[in-house]
Formats: sequence, structure tokens, C-alpha cells
Amino acid sequence: MTTVYFIRHAQSDSTVHDDRARPLTEAGLKDSHLVTACLSCKGISHILSSPYQRTIQTVTHLAETLGLPIETDADFREREAGGWHGENFLSFIRAQWEDFSYHIMDGECLADVQKRNVAALERALKKYRGQTIAIGTHGTALSTILNYYDRSIGYQHFMRILDVMPYVVRLDFEDDGRCVKLQDVLMVQKQWRGGR
Repeated sequence: MTTVYFIRHAQSDSTVHDDRARPLTEAGLKDSHLVTACLSCKGISHILSSPYQRTIQTVTHLAETLGLPIETDADFREREAGGWHGENFLSFIRAQWEDFSYHIMDGECLADVQKRNVAALERALKKYRGQTIAIGTHGTALSTILNYYDRSIGYQHFMRILDVMPYVVRLDFEDDGRCVKLQDVLMVQKQWRGGR
């Protein structure tokens, strides 16, 4: 059995439009310690993360507490939204969940996001078979992974976690890659548009 704790990043500063460099807010940095309190006794042997600053900042305190390095994998990155930061972003999100092939210019469809995130997860499951690992991730990326293993998880679930930062969910996998458990572990309500 391999156990994965996915950690959706804590509240980030939405006034920073560079998706890769967007940092956590002060509240988000404090909430990252809740992740440590929740996971430091779970026997985690490796910590992976998207290379984006907000995910790395979310798992840094946990990594320091456990004395583990943070291994980044670009395939765990968030959906490329095509630079969209407009007022109709929620309509865009709904359109993507209703049609996994929907995207705007220079953006990704959810099918592509899911494909690369699941591929990254499968590599991690093979590399760390039988261990307990943590992976720092993003709301959309994580939701597409959960949808891959449970098709009932979709737009409504995504909207339920929109203001949940950090969000920790546990997945257990058999050696053949079957997901046999999916359980919410930590949910911290925060305003999605932090910093505004």
C-alpha cells in the first residue's frame, strides 16, 4: 500500500499575476504550519511539489520539520489558464468542467491537465511504492487527479474547495495502482482572492 497526502497550497496573493511566482499571503504562511501539525506524525518519507512558489512555501515548514528535501516535478503544476485574470473567471471554470477539452488561447484544457498530473503521480507511485509521501499541488490540478479516480468528483467538488486553502486529502493505492481510499484530512476556509 502506498499512501499519498496531496496538499493544496495555502492562501496565495492574487494581486501577483505571475502564476509561477505568486507567493502565499501572511495568513497562508501561518496556515502552512497547520499542514505540519496535521502531517508530521504520518510517517512521510518524501515530499514532492509543483515548482510554483505558493506550493513550495506551503510544504516548506513540513519539510524542515521532517528534515526532508522538497523534490519538484513540473508536471504537478497548475492549469495554464492562458493568462486570464478577468472578472468572468468563474464562468471560465464552469466551462472547463462541463467540457474537459475547453480552453482559451495559450491555455490548457482539463483533459491535458489531468493527463500530465496523473502521469506525474504514477511516476511517484512507482518510485515510492509502499511508502507514505506528500505532494504540494493546486486546486484545479488536484481536482482533476481526484476526478480521474472518482468520476463523481467534478465542478461541484471544485467549487466546494475553491475557498479551502490549505486542503489536504489522503489517497491510498494498491501496488497495481488502484486507488482504494480517498479521504479529506484538513480543510481550512480562506478567501480565494487573498490579497484583494
